[in-house]
Amino acid sequence: MYQILKKRRLSANVVLLEIDAPYVAKKAEPGQFIILRVDAEGERIPLTISAYDRDKGIITIVVQEVGATTIKLGQMEEGDCLHDFVGPLGKASEFEGIKKAAVVGGGLGCAIALPQAKKLHDMGVEVDLIAGFRNTDAIILEEEMTAACTNLTIVTDDGSNGHKGFVTDALKDLIEAGNQYDIVIAIGPMVMMKFVCKTTEPYGIKTIVSMNTIMVDGTGMCGGCRLTVGGETKFACVDGPDFDGHQVDFDEAMRRAAIYKPQELAAKDHQCNLMKMEVK
Repeated sequence: MYQILKKRRLSANVVLLEIDAPYVAKKAEPGQFIILRVDAEGERIPLTISAYDRDKGIITIVVQEVGATTIKLGQMEEGDCLHDFVGPLGKASEFEGIKKAAVVGGGLGCAIALPQAKKLHDMGVEVDLIAGFRNTDAIILEEEMTAACTNLTIVTDDGSNGHKGFVTDALKDLIEAGNQYDIVIAIGPMVMMKFVCKTTEPYGIKTIVSMNTIMVDGTGMCGGCRLTVGGETKFACVDGPDFDGHQVDFDEAMRRAAIYKPQELAAKDHQCNLMKMEVK
């Protein structure tokens, strides 16, 4: 059983959990994910690894309470145990030869962008980290992000933190200010990643995105996570989740991501908080 060692609430509907999972922590790298079950009757859900400590055998995940399983997960307390916790899955992010990078996170995606930025920063790479949130109350992990980069820019949709705008605006400003990025890494809602790619494409900047597709088994067997990249079918769980954003068919991916919305809304025990989310 995988015990919850620490629980920290980051916002009204976002919690950080540190899990005792030494075998996962031993091999985990930025960009990879785990699949867990809360109990024997629970569904399998994928969550990206937000942090890992090999010495202590700890994996950190950040959970947004949206559906039945994530709400149940958010209600668990320190000392409780998860039934299953499998990983690390997916391919680790590749950072070789990078000297300057921009890492862009949107909402909960900032928890996933954090290990990417930290790894690069620890390698001596100059990292500009751009984080976007709906409003000030939705900002998470600001202290951790500050420590994981060279420069941190936080923007909010409503400007309540004093910096109104979208992550694409901040990224374009940095590029036009003369910053020569070897790579841009974008992690967040698909529509955000799509427009980050549209922002970088005219400048010819390599852009990597982390695809949060529908997933069941995480080993390439179910086909639920398939997407089109460069005209070819890929599976996010085994070929990714990192992909060349300029090659991803985002419109198709977003249509597939919405395919089960009617079933989700009709499910008896489903409690959808999407309309009142603090983070996007």
